[in-house]
Amino acid sequence: MPHGRVNAAKFISRYVDEPHETLLGGEEAHHLLATVHADRVCPPSGHSIRWNDCYASADLYPLTWKARLLLTPGGVALPPAEHLIGDARERAEAAGTLAERITSEGQQFGVA
Repeated sequence: MPHGRVNAAKFISRYVDEPHETLLGGEEAHHLLATVHADRVCPPSGHSIRWNDCYASADLYPLTWKARLLLTPGGVALPPAEHLIGDARERAEAAGTLAERITSEGQQFGVA
């Protein structure tokens, strides 16, 4: 009997339980991490996926998952991408620090 495919995204909550969601940064953190992820993977020279689509794909995840997009497997912030300059570079550095904090605190809260 064939099984149909199921889109798992609709079963994954974008939010961690309160008060943890707010303590980890809330909506501002969601936006910053998704923005920096899209900036990182979509260089100005072009990319096969549009920036908005990269942002939207990252924005589906809970904060703890978004944070991991900007970290090494060891939990250290990735350096800003070479193509990021000015405000985008500063935003990437801030997001890396935030991602490290979210991962650390998320583990302490038991939501990571």
